[in-house]
Order: sequence, then C-alpha cells, then structure tokens
Amino acid sequence: MTTRLEHANIAARDLDAMVQFIGTAFPDFKVRGQGVNFQGNRRWVHIGNDGCYIAVVEALNPEASNRIPYCDEPGMNHLGFEIEDAAALRGRLLTAGYRESTILNSHPHRTRVYFRDGEGNDWEFVEYHADEPALRNDYEIGDL
Repeated sequence: MTTRLEHANIAARDLDAMVQFIGTAFPDFKVRGQGVNFQGNRRWVHIGNDGCYIAVVEALNPEASNRIPYCDEPGMNHLGFEIEDAAALRGRLLTAGYRESTILNSHPHRTRVYFRDGEGNDWEFVEYHADEPALRNDYEIGDL
C-alpha cells in the first residue's frame, strides 16, 4: 500500500475567503459537500477533486490564534501540494491579489512557489521536472 494524503482539515476565520483561495490555487477543485456541523454552530465545506480534498470549517473563536508560520513555535508551517504548472498557479494567485511568500530556491528538478492565504497560512506548491524519485528527492543540490 502507498500512503497518500486524502484530506487536510483547516479551521478558518473566513470560510468563504479560504474556499476562494483554494479554488484559485486548484482550478480542478470543486465544492464536494457543505453544510452545518451536527451541533449547528459552524459551517463546513469540502473542496477538492475525486482524489483528495481540503475540509474547511469555521473557527468558533476566530481571534484565538495569531500564530505566524516559521516563528519557532509549535504548529504547522505549511502544506505542500504537487502541481503541474507553477508559473500558471503563481499567475492566478497574484492576479487574485494573494501575497507571495516564496523563499529563494533553485533546483533543476523542481520549482517551488509559496503563497499566504488571507488568514496568513503559508502554502507550498511544487512542480516536478523529473519522474525519477532520486532526482525529485535530491537534496544535495539547489534548494532544501
């Protein structure tokens, strides 16, 4: 069996804005389902394709966290997604007004771009230029 990420679950201050960011980044993602949780106190949306999705739920206490990615505090710094066209994704997100947070990186077998969503979360997008795992996962040259 091969392990793969089936979904991620994110609590958002602004559910609609988060769904907009995800839909802009991934044009093949569609709203797979949405509703209100069983307690009736928060909306949720599953946005994705047939292979994976991102569950977004409304945060009940939207002011509770001001965590900044990469601040040396515990927590997630970013989610990384493999994409087919980094330049096209970058163009879509910039046109939509999202802030790029790309770190300097250069590698002959991958292109990585990073963007912040409207809530300050960082997202990594990787386009691979090789099919061979040894080249895709090479850490001796270029970026880390």
